Amino acid sequence: MGATAEPAGERESEGGGRRAEEEGREETSGGVELRDVERGQVGFRGGVAASYPDRTDYRASMLQRLDPMNPLRIAINGGTRVTTPPPAHAPINRSTPSPPSHASVPRSTPTPQVQSMTTLNSRNYTNKISLFLFLLHLVMAVGLVGYLVFKGIQGLIEAAEDVKRREKAVLKYFVPQVEVASFLSITLAFAWQKAVRVWPEFMVHFILWSTFLVSLSAGVLLLCFQTPPTDGVGVCFIAFAIGNGLYACWVSQRTHFCCIIFLKSLEPVIKFPDINRPIYVMLGAGFLWMSLWNLAIIGALNFYFPPLIILALVLSLAWVTEVMRNIANITVSRVIALYYLRGMQSSTQFCFQRALTYNLGSACLGSLFVPAIEALRIVARALNLLQGEDEFMFSCAHCCLRVMDFIFKHGNGWAFVQIAAYGKGFVKASQDTWELFVRQEMVSIVDSDITSSICFLTGVCSGSICVIVVAAWTVTVRGSFTATISLLGFFVGYLMTRIAMALPHACVGCYYVCYAENPENRLFDETIKNRLNMIKSEREVVVPTPRVPARFRSA
Repeated sequence: MGATAEPAGERESEGGGRRAEEEGREETSGGVELRDVERGQVGFRGGVAASYPDRTDYRASMLQRLDPMNPLRIAINGGTRVTTPPPAHAPINRSTPSPPSHASVPRSTPTPQVQSMTTLNSRNYTNKISLFLFLLHLVMAVGLVGYLVFKGIQGLIEAAEDVKRREKAVLKYFVPQVEVASFLSITLAFAWQKAVRVWPEFMVHFILWSTFLVSLSAGVLLLCFQTPPTDGVGVCFIAFAIGNGLYACWVSQRTHFCCIIFLKSLEPVIKFPDINRPIYVMLGAGFLWMSLWNLAIIGALNFYFPPLIILALVLSLAWVTEVMRNIANITVSRVIALYYLRGMQSSTQFCFQRALTYNLGSACLGSLFVPAIEALRIVARALNLLQGEDEFMFSCAHCCLRVMDFIFKHGNGWAFVQIAAYGKGFVKASQDTWELFVRQEMVSIVDSDITSSICFLTGVCSGSICVIVVAAWTVTVRGSFTATISLLGFFVGYLMTRIAMALPHACVGCYYVCYAENPENRLFDETIKNRLNMIKSEREVVVPTPRVPARFRSA
């Protein structure tokens, strides 16, 4: 990674210095053996420096501190080696003549490279307030779901006949479709992830256009049922499909670079065969929670204010599953980031435990703000298209863009890499990551990146497929439930797929952030550097996320 300092013993080019070094490698005096540790030979004992009082320097190298909690293998060329200067207590023989000035090479004391090493295994909990709020919400959600499941069972046994009839209908015609949607979405989630890892160049184009076709098909199917609820949902799907088609045409010039980034960033995954285990755990936990959640919907019908209770359950489910996705994101980010930054092959289980404990607060906070920030990116692009002479419109756009500029710098999805690697809080990690991008002039590249959009569209595509399946099933058994189950099936399919797509998303984030931290890393090629050169020479046109337009910067 970093260049290792050249040992002092190899800097003497003439005279007796080199001869003394060669003789000193195998010389034995009083049972003390001095050999080269870097080349895999025997180490030296503590009295080596004292046994050679007439030598002012000696060859010694060491590895930086190993992580006591993590059995790692460190790549020797990974930049973690440093040369230690001669000990201060070693005696110096003043009578030894110094080599001639013309035969000596100026020496410089190497600076040990300990960049952020002390923070790689931080034990501090991040974003404690958001962690407390999430845990409080989780306790309340578990209590509410448990109580509603009890109310549902009570209604099926002791309630009046009309209540029993309604709950039995929901249990028979509502729950099976949602469970099938959950199974189908998990299957689709692993299919998308595997396909992106194996055929990234093909899948980028396939996802863009298959999402357009599938969402359009789902909208047309719902319109064919000719009921007001299904017509409303169908129009929403068709409108999204049109927007998706326009977006696919707009980003067609950026798909080639997106394919390259997916290909390069997914290369380290093969070195960690167990890296998918956190994904399995999160999807299993998500499926169990959704099953209980479905039963709680039945109990909500037999409780006060059913619409408000169901809305609260939906929002809670969204936050919990988003936290699950970001836990998987942080786990994969730590594994891949330590590989890039330190050459470590760390334990996936250990990284998963850190994500569930020390970094959980940042995952909770990011789960609230990152989706909103990504939505603001779309709003920012729309505001930048405002044209005309209306000063009021320009003033509104100016104010909104100022706010968005502040938000982008203090909260972004790239922050999860530094949260995972260094244990920083969400806001601090966002600021430091953005400063790295600015320092390396990578803002134009990350602004025009579409990998997050690709991962988002895979969720939309899975959700649309679930809509087609459950809507066609429900309309044949209970037509009045079609619109509700279609929306719920889309919601479940989207959430499950996003959890699985956390792996490629995290790999891309690590590729950008770790490159910005150390562009000279031997694990990176010229991909980003060539892209930057093409952008600077205007051979490549990018459309970045607008911050503050040039006409307002002087204000």
